[in-house]
Amino acid sequence: MQPLDNIRVLDFTTLLPGPFATLILAEAGAEVIKIERPGGEEMRAALPKFGPSSVLFSMLNRGKKSIEIDLKQDGAAASLTPLIESADVLIEQFRPGVMERLGLGWDAVHAINPKLVYCSITGYGQTGPKADIAGHDLNYCADTGFLSLTHDGTGKPMIPQTQIADIGAGTYPAVMNIMFALWGRERSGQGAYLDVAMTDNMFPFMWMPLALGHALGQWPEGNDLRLTGASARYQVYRTADDGHVSVGALEQKFWDNLCDCIELDDALRDDERDPQATIDGVAALFAARPTKDWESRLLGKDVCAVVIRSIDEAIADIHHQARGLFAHDIASDQQTLPALPVPVVARLRGDGKTGAGPALGSANALMFEPRGAAAPNAEES
Repeated sequence: MQPLDNIRVLDFTTLLPGPFATLILAEAGAEVIKIERPGGEEMRAALPKFGPSSVLFSMLNRGKKSIEIDLKQDGAAASLTPLIESADVLIEQFRPGVMERLGLGWDAVHAINPKLVYCSITGYGQTGPKADIAGHDLNYCADTGFLSLTHDGTGKPMIPQTQIADIGAGTYPAVMNIMFALWGRERSGQGAYLDVAMTDNMFPFMWMPLALGHALGQWPEGNDLRLTGASARYQVYRTADDGHVSVGALEQKFWDNLCDCIELDDALRDDERDPQATIDGVAALFAARPTKDWESRLLGKDVCAVVIRSIDEAIADIHHQARGLFAHDIASDQQTLPALPVPVVARLRGDGKTGAGPALGSANALMFEPRGAAAPNAEES
């Protein structure tokens, strides 16, 4: 028994924020039905291929079902009425007004199923001067000030190496609010409309700059805070063989332990007296020894300092393997790969080890079958 057993989700989303949100719901037991345009969503064509589709598509859509339908055709919205009547959640990711033009806006859907939780994910929200502006992750990071906080030596803002707005400000808030609304429905009997704006949800990531800026009237410019590069205690240091060590020795006990471990000169241990001198002193010590030496020296010393691993090294790490993070698979007819880990704790996930993205249109019969009927779940091979 999983927490979202018997919850049906209609997924009108594409690319990353919405599909990752519905993947999380599926991993917790929900039946997720992707509503795809003719030919399928864009991610199916992304390279590299994995079976007939894309490895990126399969990573985000394992365990779902697919309906292929042209929503612009007359009668398309009406043909989805039985599914809407039987659904618990609808999630969409179009620009404001698109679902209304398709006959599938909140008012129309709520009239069919008052208990439905309806979630819209957009860059700027359903209201406001920028609501209709197109954008992607990097734009939302830029427009909220987040991108200004990390820059290279020339002052140029650096591109984040993951999609922070899509996942952190889109996927996770969508799942969170859907679960809130489903819980509220248990008590009220009524569904809810959820306006999830990625730009809105970028600001919590800047909790410290916002607090300091509002309180002091001086806004951080990037790399100038205790947690963004201004402190020797929270820093990345290069080793002799061009590896790196991440140091997060913020508390005094960890800092003292680190200073002892690396044999930092007593004159530099008061890092508030001359912060840059301490940073330079610690950097010189780390630069004098190879990475493997530091890895063994730091191990078990209670210093909040670890060697920076590559992704493949991290996957192979005995701790992550012991936690079962990569125990689930995606599969094609010729290949099996570890599935994307999801933030659903192990006891709430299903036992199934292997899954794949759905074959396009493999669940079209669901439009004509009553809820609870045996439904196709053909996976790509």
